[in-house]
Amino acid sequence: MTGFTPHGKHLIGGEWVAGDTSFASSPAHGPAHDYAVGTPDLVARACAAAAEAFDAYAATSREDRARFLDAIADEIEARADAITEIGTQESGLPEARLQGERGRTTGQLRLFASHIRDGAYLDRRTDAALPDRQPAPRPELRMMQLPVGPVAVFGASNFPLAFSTAGGDTAAALAAGCPVVVKGHSAHPGTGEIVAEAVKAAVEKTGMPKGVFSLIQGGNRKVGEALVTDPRIKAVGFTGSLAGGRALFDLCAARPEPIPFFGELGSVNPMFVLPEAAKARGDEIGKGWAGSLTMGAGQFCTNPGIAVVLDGPDADRLVAAARAALEQVAPQTMLTDGIAQAYREGAERMNRSNAVKPVLATESRDRSASPNLYETTADAFLGEDYLAEEVFGPLGLVVRARSVDDMERIARGLPGQLTATLHTDPGDAADARRLLPVLAQKVGRVLANGFPTGVEVADAMVHGGPYPASTNFGATSVGTLSIRRFLRPVSFQNLPDYLIEGDLA
Repeated sequence: MTGFTPHGKHLIGGEWVAGDTSFASSPAHGPAHDYAVGTPDLVARACAAAAEAFDAYAATSREDRARFLDAIADEIEARADAITEIGTQESGLPEARLQGERGRTTGQLRLFASHIRDGAYLDRRTDAALPDRQPAPRPELRMMQLPVGPVAVFGASNFPLAFSTAGGDTAAALAAGCPVVVKGHSAHPGTGEIVAEAVKAAVEKTGMPKGVFSLIQGGNRKVGEALVTDPRIKAVGFTGSLAGGRALFDLCAARPEPIPFFGELGSVNPMFVLPEAAKARGDEIGKGWAGSLTMGAGQFCTNPGIAVVLDGPDADRLVAAARAALEQVAPQTMLTDGIAQAYREGAERMNRSNAVKPVLATESRDRSASPNLYETTADAFLGEDYLAEEVFGPLGLVVRARSVDDMERIARGLPGQLTATLHTDPGDAADARRLLPVLAQKVGRVLANGFPTGVEVADAMVHGGPYPASTNFGATSVGTLSIRRFLRPVSFQNLPDYLIEGDLA
């Protein structure tokens, strides 16, 4: 299927709905298309459809929901060529990246299908009755996890498939038994529309309630505010900026009935290069860092923006290798004009700073980004908060420490992060043991001798971390554990046998 021409409508309760006004997409290349603008009234219609569908969908069997998830994956694959075509046009990402991301998206759906078929996620527990216990008898208790209700999902700019319309948040919520209302990202509305078509086809193929999935396109800030404050929404999944996420988080907390907001808000993902590792393979680490830093124009939430290394000849070699590798990287197209502008502003802030020294300062124009590299001292880094703030794009900062004591001070001073990396050799064992527990308190994932770009979708993955990396340090947005965000435990006491059925049995 190629030559997809978007119709530009919202999907609400199984029907394509036009809007009173429209906006034009802004693709990196190829034709622009018009899309209906979302409104609070349309949000209310979608939330009403989700609420109406909830009881029936929550009551479906795990096998029926698994077939639904598998069907969504099948329908996405049936539209593979069209998704790649419009996805590359809208985002500027290369075809290979979109194809890989599509595979990750369908893989997530199928993984959750397998996960709920297994049933372990229900965490079922039973305490048998003890009628003769003294001084008081104990009742029979049964506990298991139940879906929380309709879930709002915000599409991400940097992942038009894996973190958007039918991405990880949607897959986890649907697997849990929760209808989903997606606020599509205006950077890739056509990609969102064609994936929504795939979900609609899967709904019809498997006989699911029509309101189980809706997509609202475009719209200003009021559309997102209306979605998170609608009383029928019971949880929110979000991937995006710190400012936007924090504003929505505050709205969720201020509701008459507060709800959980699971926001992934960004990170600088620091790397700590220990002395023996730097001595043995500083060149290799510098080159590898450059590759990770520029992957996808640096537009990954796990992009390793900071490298902490002991000052001296080994640091010099690492920096020289990183610079040499970065000099070979051609300008790359960024996801949106706004992201490109923010990247230029971040680089300009570094160029104006007296706290850093440019190692490689380039000029980025229009919607493209060229890599930049800077360095600073541990004292300067600890004294200037903005140096620890994310610059979304291929910009790296080397922090030259005087000692491992400095490294520990930097680690302890960091705000919450998604990841941290230790580059370590056996001779660094004592220093690594010293830093590891400090970093584990700061992040959701600690890596050894690797680079954090790329998040494996698996049972043991955690993609989250203390604030401001995410708004809920006990949750992950990637991996099967992410289903727990959209479940709540319920205990049943002394149920008669005729009510113990289904998953409770």
